[in-house]
Amino acid sequence: MSVMTMGTSEPQQRPLTVEDLERMPDDGRRYELVGGRLDVSPAPVFVHSLVEGRLLYHLMTAAPKGHIVLPGAGINLNDAGTHHRIPDLLVTRKADVEKPYLTRPPLLAVEVLSPESVFRDNHTKRAEYAEFGIGSYWIFNPSTEKPGLLELRLTDGEYREVTQVFGEEVFATDAPFPMKVVPQHLVDEALDDWMESVGDN
Repeated sequence: MSVMTMGTSEPQQRPLTVEDLERMPDDGRRYELVGGRLDVSPAPVFVHSLVEGRLLYHLMTAAPKGHIVLPGAGINLNDAGTHHRIPDLLVTRKADVEKPYLTRPPLLAVEVLSPESVFRDNHTKRAEYAEFGIGSYWIFNPSTEKPGLLELRLTDGEYREVTQVFGEEVFATDAPFPMKVVPQHLVDEALDDWMESVGDN
C-alpha cells in the first residue's frame, strides 16, 4: 500500500523509515511510524503539557542513579525502522540509552491522553509496548473533572492492570522505582505547592 508523505501530493511507494522523519516539518506535531506509514498527532494542549511537565519533574526527582527520564524520546520498535513510537515520557537505564533513537525496551512508558489519542493509547500502543517488552506502562487521563492514572505491568507478554486511581487518591508504585503522585495535583494549575504535595516519596 502506498502512503502519502507530508507536504507532497505524490504517494509514497515504499514504507517510510525513521530516516524519512528527518524531513518532516518542525511544526509541533508528533510524527510516528506504524508499518511504514505516518501516524501524526497534533501539538499538545495546555493541560497535556502541564501534566507532562509535572510528572517529568517527579519522575526525575524519584529516579535513582543509573536511570534517566526522557520526554518525547523516540523508540524504534523494529530493526527496519518502520515502526517508531514517541511516548510522552519514558524511563530507561542509562546503560540502554542509544542515539538518535532507543532500540531497547525502556522500563516505563507514559502516555497522557488527548481526545484523539484515546483508542491509540489504550489499545494500539498498549499492544505495541507489550510486544516490545516495556515493563510498565502508565496512561494518564487529564480530565479536569476526574483525572486518573492507570498502571499496567507486563506479565507473560501482556499488560495487566495493577493500579488505577482518580482525583485526590494517592497513586503509589514501586516500578520502575518507588514513587507517589496524586492525579488531581497534576492537573490543577492553581496549586502552588504541587512539587511538595505530589512528590512525597
